[in-house]
Amino acid sequence: MREAYETQLAQIDIALVAMADLVGTAIRGATDALLADDLAMAELVIAGDSEINQLNADVEEMSILIAALQAPMATDLRLVMGAIRMSGSLERMGDLAVHIAKQVRLRYPNPSIPAELRDTFGKMGKAASKIVEQTGEVVATRNTDLADEMKKYDDILDDLHRELFTVVLSDDWSHGVEAAIDVTLLSRFYERFGDHAVSVARRVIHIVTGEPYSK
Repeated sequence: MREAYETQLAQIDIALVAMADLVGTAIRGATDALLADDLAMAELVIAGDSEINQLNADVEEMSILIAALQAPMATDLRLVMGAIRMSGSLERMGDLAVHIAKQVRLRYPNPSIPAELRDTFGKMGKAASKIVEQTGEVVATRNTDLADEMKKYDDILDDLHRELFTVVLSDDWSHGVEAAIDVTLLSRFYERFGDHAVSVARRVIHIVTGEPYSK
């Protein structure tokens, strides 16, 4: 009986790690599509979101069943309850990657961003890819030290978001209002992506230590 219970708990972790892997693929694909104005890649990202959504539903179902039938306590209870929140955050990260891809589709065949900002968005994409890679590792290993380290990538995304916001508001901006809105939205998608990753990491810290969850 206990072995079956442990297997059920392990399945939650497996699903969360799988979600993180898929979200990593999505944000890398969305960034590649954005930088290269690649419509085919953007469509792949959009289509792939259904798999992330299904895993989110699976985690919710597994967690609710365990809570109802197994009456978990302590760390197990925190895992079961936290898993629902973590899968929700990962699902929203997938949605943010889709938003980026949809922006590429909306503007195609025209560029989604000015050429001079490609390097900055490339940096955002790398930071987002790294933070979701570490998200999956934190879930799989319960390494709370790594969870703390993830904050530096979130800080990079925050700094780049502020940098882009300053660029579009400067007197030197020559691309018009529509492009300014596009850049601001895209930058915000990456910034929120990092916030959700940090939220997952903090949930893991709560599961391991029992310390109150803090946003």
